Amino acid sequence: MKKTSLARRNAILSGRSVSWGALALLFAILALGLRLVAPDLFWQAFTPVFSIAGTFSAQSHALLGGLGDTAKLAASNETLASENAALASENQALQTKLADLSALTADKAAPGVLAGVVAHPPESPYDTLVLAAGGKEGVALGMEAFAAGGVPIGMVSSVLADFSRVTLFSAAGTATSGWVGRANIPLTVIGEGGGALRASVARAANIAVGDVVSVPGPGQLPIGSVVRIDSDPLSPAVTLRILPAANPFSIAWVELRATGVAPMTFATSTLP
Repeated sequence: MKKTSLARRNAILSGRSVSWGALALLFAILALGLRLVAPDLFWQAFTPVFSIAGTFSAQSHALLGGLGDTAKLAASNETLASENAALASENQALQTKLADLSALTADKAAPGVLAGVVAHPPESPYDTLVLAAGGKEGVALGMEAFAAGGVPIGMVSSVLADFSRVTLFSAAGTATSGWVGRANIPLTVIGEGGGALRASVARAANIAVGDVVSVPGPGQLPIGSVVRIDSDPLSPAVTLRILPAANPFSIAWVELRATGVAPMTFATSTLP
């Protein structure tokens, strides 16, 4: 009987083919044995694989998120660039104002009243400046106004307690005595409004484009230069078109001085 049983078992194990059921049973027995002998073997074996997969997934999410935020980053960079440009422009304007102040205060021998311009054309009437200084600061009628570099630009025509107004040489209807050219030919500078100046001199004076026009300051101070000469063959005089040395649209600070001269004639008025 024993020989018959052994023969049958050997026939099953040594056969050319083993049934799938037997293989499944054998695998289950081996897995159960491994589970009992080393319960954490599976997790220990596959932990590196799971770790690599988790890292790859995190990096993939980060990459996709970064691609999704590219448009937002570009818009943010453009906004920052615009803000930087605005700040640079503001810094340049402040440096210009500082340079103007330095130029106005450089002449310590002739102190005056330093006043900021609170309104100039087109905010104020053309060819006038409204200043943030008045009688309280010592401003008086007839004071001469100077822009950066000591360039005379007009005279104080109206004074209040905290504000004053300067009428520029280019104001329509004003007349200012002065000189032109190297020969200091006397002339009368007439304001035409809108920053324009003109004067008439004899044709024989031989005035040329580029000649400097000066007014009393004290002394003889340039206010502009000849940019065009209009002439009529039948007239013995020529008309000079004069460009002011200071641009009234960009003046930020002026210095007011009691020079003792009255180069300009105009009708006294009050602030609006």
